[in-house]
Amino acid sequence: MKTILVVIVFALFLTSCQNKADNKPNILFLLADDLGYGELGVYGQEVIKTPNLDSLAKQGMRFTDFYAGNAVCSPSRAVLLTGKSSSRNTIRGNKGYFADDGWMRVALKKDEITLGEMLKKAGYQTAFIGKWHLDDPKDISTWAYNRGFDFAIQEQWGIGEGGINYDEQMHWINGKQDSVYYRVDEWECKDEFRTIQAFDYLDKVEKDKPFFLFMSYRAPHGHEREIGNKTLYADQNWPAKERLHAAKITLLDKQIGRLLDKLEKMGMLKNTLVLFSSDNGPHGEGGHKYEFFNSNGNLRGFKRDTYEGGIRVPLIAYWKGKIEAGTITKFVSGFQDIMPTLAEVAGIKVPEQSNGISFLPLLTGDNQKKHESLNWEFQLVGGSKNATGGFRQAVRINEWKGVRYGISSETKLYNLVEDISETNNLAAEHPEIVEKMNQLFEKTRTETPGFPYGGVVRNSNKLNK
Repeated sequence: MKTILVVIVFALFLTSCQNKADNKPNILFLLADDLGYGELGVYGQEVIKTPNLDSLAKQGMRFTDFYAGNAVCSPSRAVLLTGKSSSRNTIRGNKGYFADDGWMRVALKKDEITLGEMLKKAGYQTAFIGKWHLDDPKDISTWAYNRGFDFAIQEQWGIGEGGINYDEQMHWINGKQDSVYYRVDEWECKDEFRTIQAFDYLDKVEKDKPFFLFMSYRAPHGHEREIGNKTLYADQNWPAKERLHAAKITLLDKQIGRLLDKLEKMGMLKNTLVLFSSDNGPHGEGGHKYEFFNSNGNLRGFKRDTYEGGIRVPLIAYWKGKIEAGTITKFVSGFQDIMPTLAEVAGIKVPEQSNGISFLPLLTGDNQKKHESLNWEFQLVGGSKNATGGFRQAVRINEWKGVRYGISSETKLYNLVEDISETNNLAAEHPEIVEKMNQLFEKTRTETPGFPYGGVVRNSNKLNK
């Protein structure tokens, strides 16, 4: 009899453990490439159609004051993947400058924990599809597959090992174990191609284990210069470049709708946290003008600016039964908060490297801790490799925003509540706030190779030698 009781208790224990594992939600992170704050209908866009994302926002939570990790792709994604803000991150520009090699891409350090590595350790099946941009093309150990993702399909460009010039249309599977090629005439757009890869992945996931799927989409980046769909918005009397831009966004929205439908039909959406955002503000590349569709709304600046237009981005969160539908929040948050949020969702400890805060309490209606400040540090690439022209900073403290272009330049100050477009510089009226911001520029940062300009005002002539 005693033996039977022991067996029953042990079985109940195992069942309890299994139920806890089953209760961990799936996580779907959707990242657009260069999508502006004002390019979704739910964020004020009046011309470009985004019905699926608009619907997702109405069923979940929409953030009004959410920020990308930085003003361009690579350093922004580095903040997202590591939970380390831009002034403490290894990567602070699309390329770093090294005296012996000039400008070159900088990879995440091997001792920096990524979202993939964190969630894989927590028992998640992890997958990445799309643009990585956090590696050295010559070193496969820095690619997504070797940074915590069980399954990875990523594009690659630049010069690889042995001098190979990577074709951007080639998508490499699990490092270079296999590959699949994107052809414009076979798909409506590159994001359709990537979504099909996601479908194949989801058909093979283990149903008794949670998954983390990171979809790094292409739209509306200017480097996708041609798409297969030639008819969308063809009836509009717009320049060809603008029709292309609008079509890429609407097609991205379509693919996200298809992916959500896929999860719904699989019975998996009901236990999936969905997050959608963009890696930085709108671009003005390839002949497209970001003003044409009012892509940044009322915000000043665009991609590569640390004004609001370059770094404030959409964030939509959906989690059936957990997030109240139709919620709009003014909570100030950013990419560094994704790692601690997902750590709390997974029920694990936040990696010590992260200086973000979890916003899971906000999502579920509990008391939410707030940031004392957020700040950004960004270095341009190329001819602007100097402290005056190439270095940009910003900081936000509650309603106040400080911006400094050039390390020896004055910090400009704006009240975002009264002046969302950052047109009225109030620095002369509030020197004490400016001084606090300058102290944050200097003290809330670390040094990192390849990005020599920091928060300390120095002799720029010496830096350029």
